Amino acid sequence: MKRTRPSEIKALLADRDILPSRVLGQNFLIDHNILEIILDSAHLAAEDTVLEIGPGLGVLTEHLVKRAERVIAIEKDPRLAAYLREAFADRPNLTLIEGDALAQDLPGLLSDEAISHVVSNLPYSSGTRMLIEMIHADARPLRLVVMLQLDVAERLTAAPGSKAYGLVSILAQTYYDIVIRKSVSATCFYPPPDVRSALVEFFRLPQARVALHNQAHWQALTKWCFSQRRKQMHTILQRAPETVISQTESVDQALRDIGIAPDQRPESIPVEKWGELSNRLCSD
Repeated sequence: MKRTRPSEIKALLADRDILPSRVLGQNFLIDHNILEIILDSAHLAAEDTVLEIGPGLGVLTEHLVKRAERVIAIEKDPRLAAYLREAFADRPNLTLIEGDALAQDLPGLLSDEAISHVVSNLPYSSGTRMLIEMIHADARPLRLVVMLQLDVAERLTAAPGSKAYGLVSILAQTYYDIVIRKSVSATCFYPPPDVRSALVEFFRLPQARVALHNQAHWQALTKWCFSQRRKQMHTILQRAPETVISQTESVDQALRDIGIAPDQRPESIPVEKWGELSNRLCSD
C-alpha cells in the first residue's frame, strides 16, 4: 500500500476499526513531499541505528528499514503495534517495542543499542519531554529529525532576547545546533491536527557549549530563574533556594565576573553564560 495516500490510509483504519486518537496524538503523515524532506534530512547511512517514536502506520518506518542497518520503533497503541508486526514481518532489522515511550528508559536505550539517529513524528503532548531526555543522555544521538508543534520548534531554536527564548532553548542548545527545516501545514496529516507543525533538525555539537561541572545544578538554576523570567537576576538569585545557590560569595560579583549584569533578565542571557554561571555558583 502507499502509506501517504489518504484513501488507502482511511481504508486501512476502517478495516481494522481504528479511530485515530487525539489523546495519543495520532495524526498520520499523508504528504509524500514532506516524507522525502524528512528522509533527506536524516542523512542515514547503511550502518546507522535509528530510533522512531510513534511509527503509527509505518509511513516513515517503511523507508527507514531500507536505509539503516537497524530500526527500533516504539508504538504505544496495541492495535497499531499489531499492524506493524504484520506489515513488517519480513524486515528482521526492525525491532518493535510495544509500550509508552515515556515509560521507557530512553537514555538507557540510546546507550544499549548504540542509536545514532532519531527520526520521528513525535506525539505533540509529550514530544518535548522525550526530546529533553534524549539530548541530555550520556549517549546522545548524532542527529535528530523530528516533527513537532511549531511553537515548540520556535522555542527550541530561539535566540536570547526573543519572546520564545527560554528554558527549553537553553536545555537543547547547550548540546545541539538546531534549525527548523520546514513549517508543515495541518493538511499534510490525517486527521489534521489543530496546530501547525514544523520539521526540526538537531545536529550534535562536538562538545557541549560549556563543560558543566554539575548538570543537575545547571538544570535547577535555569528552571528557577526562568520561573521568574520577568525579574532581574540579582533579585531572582537573592531569593534562590540552597539547591541553586550553594556558595556564600556575592551573587552580584559572581554575575559580573562572567559578564552578566545584575539587572539583566533571564531571557537576555546567552546559552553559554548559563553554563558558566552554574559552574561558578555550584560548589560541587
